[in-house]
Amino acid sequence: MLAVLNSGITSDDSVAMFSEFADFEIKFDRHPRGIKLELIEAPAQAFVDGVLIETIHDHLFSILRDLMYCDQLNSHALSPSHAPTDLIFQILRHAQVFDHTNDLSRVVCWGGHAVGKDEYDYSQSVGRALGLRRFDICTGCGPGAMKGPMRGALLAHRRQHHTDGRFLGVTEPGIIAAEPPNGIASEIVIMPDIEKRLEAFVRLAHAIVIFPGGAGTFEEILYILAVLLDPQNQDHQLPVILTGPAQATNTLHAYLNTIETTLGADATRCLEIYIDDPEAVATAIVETRDAVRQQRIDRHDAYDFNWTLTLPKALQTPFEPTHENMARLNLSRNQSNADLAIQLRCLFSGIVAGNVKPETKTAIAENGPFQIRGDSAIIESLDTLLARLVDEQRMKIQGGYVPCYQLNATS
Repeated sequence: MLAVLNSGITSDDSVAMFSEFADFEIKFDRHPRGIKLELIEAPAQAFVDGVLIETIHDHLFSILRDLMYCDQLNSHALSPSHAPTDLIFQILRHAQVFDHTNDLSRVVCWGGHAVGKDEYDYSQSVGRALGLRRFDICTGCGPGAMKGPMRGALLAHRRQHHTDGRFLGVTEPGIIAAEPPNGIASEIVIMPDIEKRLEAFVRLAHAIVIFPGGAGTFEEILYILAVLLDPQNQDHQLPVILTGPAQATNTLHAYLNTIETTLGADATRCLEIYIDDPEAVATAIVETRDAVRQQRIDRHDAYDFNWTLTLPKALQTPFEPTHENMARLNLSRNQSNADLAIQLRCLFSGIVAGNVKPETKTAIAENGPFQIRGDSAIIESLDTLLARLVDEQRMKIQGGYVPCYQLNATS
């Protein structure tokens, strides 16, 4: 809730935020029509003339809505084989995410929170191209490349007199504290953990657009690759586009080089790449929409929630980024590429936690950096990519970056 009250700030230092508002409190009062919140020592920027900004008000109650509803669902027995997916669907339905026309208009946009002006402007241009075609935008609702597409689409919707556009943010408690919502997101949904957040993205998406970013963005790339590399999803229609401005060309190719070195050419073929061409990105999504629609019809699948996409159980199991679990990751060739993608996704999830989550940062301060071991070719490729992300200041917005990991080749 403190993060929501800080909506619109550009920061990824949750410790500093909590320190600045150490006296912040919330009290709850019963009210004839529900519940009343009393905010004590709240950030002044959340108010205008002493009145809470309406979207911030809505987002505060969205947090209560989702966390309380999730507790209710957890108290009921769900089908063991579909429990995570069922839980995600119920949370999204309760949040009225599906209360919309079925026009396959939801584009999920991933990208870094720590980006320069050129990349932010480009993400806004892509959002504008999508908005002119009446696409809705779904992101992690943070700053940077999560805000740019929303802002671009918002302005484009106004030009088209499109009043039904939606700007959905999907986050989770550990991330929202480090990445307060941007000022464009019209609605947010809180998932219980990062795995359910990622699954919600791919279940909701009619297309995915990925902008350059840091460890979190590469984690998202590895997640969708682990899904698409599963043999059961080989023919699945879900366009995934990697794009950025000309200035980010080297970074995008660094992503592709790392993916090909670790996961092979089949993984890179899962991605379409467009450099400095927002119109081509939007046109590609329009051209694939009919194929997405036809597959949903043929499979008797829902337009708003992609039930027939198969997710490996390992992607649905929460990964706790402890020193022990990070050291046990299997970064070797003695497994399928899909399984290796899952292990690599856990690695980058741990790095993200070490960068932004207070409890993980505390563990690293006490026990030192994560010790990561793996085959020499894999470790060398990862080291090259991570060094680039650090050099380009994609790992942290404020202050210098001290790596929370140490890579070690075993052979």
